[in-house]
Amino acid sequence: MKAIGFYIFSVINYLITLLPLRVLYLFSDFFYLILYYLAGYRRKVVAANLRNAFPEKSEAERRKIERRFYRHLADLFIETLKATHMSHEQISRRVTVKDLVDLDRLYREGRNIIALCSHYNNWEWLSSMQPVHRFTTLTIYKPLKNKYFDHFIYNLRTKYGVWASPMENIVRDLARFRNEKILTMSAFIADQTPPPDKHAFWTTFLNQETGFFRGAEKLAVKYDMPVLFVILTKIKRGYYELAFELITDHPREEAPDFITSRYAEMLEAVIREKPEYWLWSHRRWKHKKPVNND
Repeated sequence: MKAIGFYIFSVINYLITLLPLRVLYLFSDFFYLILYYLAGYRRKVVAANLRNAFPEKSEAERRKIERRFYRHLADLFIETLKATHMSHEQISRRVTVKDLVDLDRLYREGRNIIALCSHYNNWEWLSSMQPVHRFTTLTIYKPLKNKYFDHFIYNLRTKYGVWASPMENIVRDLARFRNEKILTMSAFIADQTPPPDKHAFWTTFLNQETGFFRGAEKLAVKYDMPVLFVILTKIKRGYYELAFELITDHPREEAPDFITSRYAEMLEAVIREKPEYWLWSHRRWKHKKPVNND
């Protein structure tokens, strides 16, 4: 049944996404109404997340953010599907790069780097940016349980030349590229929820005790890889601006947890400026900080 459902989805997606985005946004407007008013997709989760993150805002202000989030979520769904038919040239007209000064310098210095991304704006379109810089991009991902949709997402993320590496394979893949003298950018979506154990880093984020994975920082320190924060700003519907901001050039010289803490601070500042573009439907705070966690 899963295979049949996937093939039906694939055919419908192929036919519909032949349409231009300006037409597909009409579908998005309708999809928003279904998500928000009819299905009520995770509305309780979104409302609770916004209430806890912004207790200083009124109920009316939070409800406004909530509606804008669902409109963006509908657009994100349509834009992600449309990418199956979009070339790098087509997406690059919609995602402009602010500057590559740090990336160009680090490439000339012969250094592998880490880029910390997030579920903010259209993170799926980031994979199309591989041709704009000289690094080979490794995107770290967790395979989906449904093997058919996992294959769909895998193909989508690798169609522009990105190397998709499962979390458990990242060290092995990095070693391979290092041995072949290929400079890499390891891209982590670093705002995911870690298990509530001693390996997580805990800090106050959006007014709540929040755990973050330490994996990217450990990798940066182990291999002395500079770390950059990825900022994706929405200019208007279907148009974004990409920028990289340096967190540290020398991770081994930083205090423990500085990189992860700085990432959390930078991400919170971005979210507070335009909160509707973060993934509020995610159960980000489903785990609580363990009592014995330092």
